[in-house]
Amino acid sequence: MAATTHAASMSFLLSHPQSRSATPSRHLQLHPAARRVRCCAIDAAAPAATTKHRRAADENIREEAARHRAPKQGLSAWYEPFPPAPNGDPNERYSLDEIVYRSSSGGLLDVRHDMEALARFSGAYWRDLFDSRVGRTTWPYGSGVWSKKEFVLPEIDPDHIVSLFEGNSNLFWAERLGRDHLGGMNDLWVKHCGISHTGSFKDLGMTVLVSQVNRLRRAPLSRPIAGVGCASTGDTSAALSAYCAAAGIPAIVFLPANRISLEQLIQPIANGATVLSLDTDFDGCMRLIREVTAELPIYLANSLNSLRLEGQKTAAIEILQQFDWEVPDWVIVPGGNLGNIYAFYKGFEMCRVLGLVDHVPRLVCAQAANANPLYGYYKSGWTEFQPQVARPTFASAIQIGDPVSVDRAVVALKATNGIVEEATEEELMNAMSLADRTGMFACPHTGVALAALFKLRDQRIIGPNDRTVVVSTAHGLKFSQSKIDYHDSKIEDMACKYSNPPVSVKADFGAVMDVLKKRLKGKL
Repeated sequence: MAATTHAASMSFLLSHPQSRSATPSRHLQLHPAARRVRCCAIDAAAPAATTKHRRAADENIREEAARHRAPKQGLSAWYEPFPPAPNGDPNERYSLDEIVYRSSSGGLLDVRHDMEALARFSGAYWRDLFDSRVGRTTWPYGSGVWSKKEFVLPEIDPDHIVSLFEGNSNLFWAERLGRDHLGGMNDLWVKHCGISHTGSFKDLGMTVLVSQVNRLRRAPLSRPIAGVGCASTGDTSAALSAYCAAAGIPAIVFLPANRISLEQLIQPIANGATVLSLDTDFDGCMRLIREVTAELPIYLANSLNSLRLEGQKTAAIEILQQFDWEVPDWVIVPGGNLGNIYAFYKGFEMCRVLGLVDHVPRLVCAQAANANPLYGYYKSGWTEFQPQVARPTFASAIQIGDPVSVDRAVVALKATNGIVEEATEEELMNAMSLADRTGMFACPHTGVALAALFKLRDQRIIGPNDRTVVVSTAHGLKFSQSKIDYHDSKIEDMACKYSNPPVSVKADFGAVMDVLKKRLKGKL
């Protein structure tokens, strides 16, 4: 089921040398002594000794990493227009050290890597290197993002990196959900990106963006950046606030009033951010933050800034790594501002081009029916994109009617023979709650992705034996009120099919026994 078509607009990803095998050696392992050193730098040699002594008591892990730092390898990255303008300057590019968010024609920018330099190393080399860094505390490679540093920001000094050891999130087998509720699916997996520092996948991108801001603010560049700002539906502001707090950089967040959960709201407040609650929706917040960052020395942190996608793409690489570098058939991603679906494609495609794997999975973008401009675009045959005013949805983080990264999403979906599906409020809440009945504690956005999966199974587009990954973008604990309302059956015009309210019982043995016998009828 894997897609093999690739968009022309991704031509910057150069073909890997034909002399190198694109088929992974699934069980290739390094000697433990070699793994310890190779996790630190791509040209380090295996040490003579096999015993590693603990660093000096007065030395922290940054200082230890600096002492062992290897020479730079000539890897680089830069911004280029996305997509390339037909009549634009073919040589237009910008250093990552420039503060620029748009191309000269007003379009998006994309981070491009020197693929020829990366291709000097074989796919097997990169697989072994990345595998050697998993589970380490060596700075900064213990992070699931920075363990792929050469594919993310190859030129940044590790001392400028701001990391909370994000990533390395759980990929678990959803055995009972697939077996009992999806027609006997035996290879269904959930990538739980919500198991992260602030409870969402946004940490993956924010560590990259805040690290680059930290680099810009420090010598020798010493840029006068007063703070970092974002518009948010909740999760972006939480991630930005945490990473800025870790770096000692002021954070400013614009939130739509009364449209995010209390759990999301308290996170930036607790981390010391300046929180502005605005009487508008996300799109209105986004317009205002762009105007403010054009006037004040505040660095824009929204996904208009392509640096975040460099971190988010590592979740795709991590999925491959967790499958021992085998490619799944399908990956289903909830879509709001639509940067994440492109980030997943970019991670998979980069691994294909550099020979870590030999193809990419088919992608599905799942949208809430109340905020589904990409779904309408897809259904029109990609002929007409209509922005909309997003209606309220329990999947509040993807309640976006005019997504910034729509063109990026189209590239990803066309290149992977992808699909866009939608879910109504009842469908997404039922899917979320049914998944919870099998041991999960899903957020509503994961409910959107799961509802899309149910539909694609019903249509027999996804088969029972297809290896399928559902991306869970946030932790269910951030959206507890939606679960409370569902199980209390307090949602208007919703049957709440899988509600499970607590039973009020008198503190009496007979009364308790009556309830339990009724609940366990046929099971005793």
